[in-house]
Amino acid sequence: MIDVVIAGGGPTGMMLAGELRLHGVRVLVLEKEAEPTPYVRALGLHVRSIEMLDQRGLLERFLAEGSKHPLGGFFAGLAKPAPDRLDTSHGYVLGIPQPVTDRLLAEHAAELGAEVRRGCELVGLSQDDDGVTAELADGTRLRSRYLVGCDGGRSTVRKLLGVGFPGEPSRVETLLGEMEVAASPEELATVMAEVRKTHFRFGAMPIRDGVHRVIVPAEGVAEDRSVPPTFEEFRQQLHKFAGTDLGVHSPRWLSRFGDATRQAERYRTGRVLLAGDAAHVHPPTGGQGLNLGLQDAFNLGWKLAAELRGWAPEGLLDSYHTERHPVAAAVLDNTRAQMHLLAPEPGPQAVRRLLAELMDFEEVNRLLIEKVTAIAVRYDCGEGHELLGRRLRDVRLQRGRLYERMRDGRGLLLDQTGGRLSVAGWSDRVGHVVDVSEELDVPAVLLRPDGHVAWVGDDQQDLLDRLPRWFGSATG
Repeated sequence: MIDVVIAGGGPTGMMLAGELRLHGVRVLVLEKEAEPTPYVRALGLHVRSIEMLDQRGLLERFLAEGSKHPLGGFFAGLAKPAPDRLDTSHGYVLGIPQPVTDRLLAEHAAELGAEVRRGCELVGLSQDDDGVTAELADGTRLRSRYLVGCDGGRSTVRKLLGVGFPGEPSRVETLLGEMEVAASPEELATVMAEVRKTHFRFGAMPIRDGVHRVIVPAEGVAEDRSVPPTFEEFRQQLHKFAGTDLGVHSPRWLSRFGDATRQAERYRTGRVLLAGDAAHVHPPTGGQGLNLGLQDAFNLGWKLAAELRGWAPEGLLDSYHTERHPVAAAVLDNTRAQMHLLAPEPGPQAVRRLLAELMDFEEVNRLLIEKVTAIAVRYDCGEGHELLGRRLRDVRLQRGRLYERMRDGRGLLLDQTGGRLSVAGWSDRVGHVVDVSEELDVPAVLLRPDGHVAWVGDDQQDLLDRLPRWFGSATG
C-alpha cells in the first residue's frame, strides 16, 4: 500500500511530496496533465516561501533561475518602500516564473524518491478505517493510507468529499494572456502610464523571447471561467481601455480569472486532506496564491509524516486545519480589500489615497508587508515568550547558519546554554545544536520542523514537558 497519494502535481503537491519524502514516506503524485504547463500563472516567491526553500537547502538553485526585487509596492500596487529592519534575512521578492518553480520542486521531489505519474486523472475516491481507494480515469484503482487533494480551485477531491466551499462570487473579471506585442517599448510604457492612472488591472510586461504577459479588465463576468477568452475579445478590451491593441499578435495562451474568495469548510475529512487552491481561492493581488499553497504543504508535510510513522501526538494532524484555515481566511480578506482599492470608482480611489497616506507611517507599512509576505503568521504554541508560535528567521551562529541545520526536516533545539539541555528520547525527531548566535537573545529555542518556535527557555524539565506536545512520546 502507498503511504500517501497526492492528487495534483503543481507547486503545492510537489512541495508536499518533497516534505514527506524527507521522512521516508512513500509518495505517489498523480497529475492529470501529460506535460508540465509552459504558461506563467505566477511570477514570484515571497519572503516566507524563500525562507522555507533555504531551510531545505533549495534556495541556491532557485536564486540561479530568478532575480531579486525590492519588497515595496505589493499591497494593491501602492508604491511604498519596504520598512526598515524587516524580521528576515531574505528581504526581497524572488522573481521567478511559475513553470521554473514547478520544475525545480518536481526535480527535488524526484531526487528524494517521490513517484510522479502524469496523464493520470483521479475521478473517484472512497475511504475506510484503514485507507483510501482512489479511482483513475482509466479504471485503475490505487490504495493508500492517506490522500491529499492539491488539485486546484476546481478540486475534484474536494467535490468528491462533499466539502463546502463557501465565499463570495466574482464581481469583476480580468483577462490574462501571453502574446507578442508590436508596439515599441517606448509606446508601451507611455500607454501603460496613462491607463494605469485610473485602471490598475492593466499592463503588459516582457517575459521571454519577445513574448509579453498582458492583463486587461474583462467586459463582464463569464458564466464559465474555464472557457478561455477569444483573442478578438482580448484585442477589443485593449482598445477599450488604451485606445490601441498595442499590435498584439501570435497569442500563446489566453485565460480569465475573477475575484472570487472561497474557502473549504474543513481541510481534513478522515484520511483525505486538502491543500493549496483546493482549500482556498482568492484574487491574485499581492502574488500570494502560490506562496500560500507552498506554506500549506510545509505545515502539513511533517505532521502527516508523524502520523504515518506512528509518533504523532494526539491532535497533531488536526492542527493542520486549526493553524492553516485562519491564515488563508486572512489572505482572502486582504486580497478582497486590495481588489476594492484597485477599482476605478471614486469611492475606492478615495480609500486608496487615504491608505497611501497611512502607509507613510512605518508601522502601517510594516503590517501590510508582513501580511503579504506571511512572516507575521503566528500559531498557538502556548503562552509565554513573544517568539512562541512565530517562525524564527535565519540567524548566524558561530558555526554556520540556523537554516543550514534544518535540511533534514526534523525539529531542532538550538541550545545556547553550553549543552546543559537534552532531547534524549526524541533524537530521531529533534536535532540538538549547541551553538551561539549574537542575533538571538534567549537561552534556547525548540523549533518545529516548519521553523516555528515551540518552546523558549533554559529549564530541562520545562523542555521535557513541552516536547511531547509536538513530537510525541520519548523512546528508549
